[in-house]
Amino acid sequence: MTMRILGIDYGDARTGLSISDPSGFLAGSPSVIHEWNYAKLVDKLAAFIQENKIEEIVLGHPKNMDGTVGPRAEKCETLAKELEERTGLHVVLWDERRTTVAAHEILHRSGKKEKKHRQSVDAVAATLILQGYLDFKRRQ
Repeated sequence: MTMRILGIDYGDARTGLSISDPSGFLAGSPSVIHEWNYAKLVDKLAAFIQENKIEEIVLGHPKNMDGTVGPRAEKCETLAKELEERTGLHVVLWDERRTTVAAHEILHRSGKKEKKHRQSVDAVAATLILQGYLDFKRRQ
């Protein structure tokens, strides 16, 4: 299998991204798009997807801890539909409960100060979302 998969951790101000290696084994290349404007964010994501020859998209789906869908998850569902229309690619909604907490823990253990976490926590969360999906695919 040779496929570039994009993991996305969508946020109102910062959206974390992570791309798989061509074999689909490891998530890497973390980055962040800083954008408040939804339409501009979609444009930037569509351009990023085209530039990086992405073939599949995994979008974090932040369900509530009880499994219900709240306002944040609904925003992600809207983004998924928009990206599917713009790119023609299927978007997998991936349960991302606790990924941001785990990302903060990783940054803390790596010695990053709390004030610096904001700069990279979304990219780390996107990497965790993507790696979870890649591991799941490998087990199937």
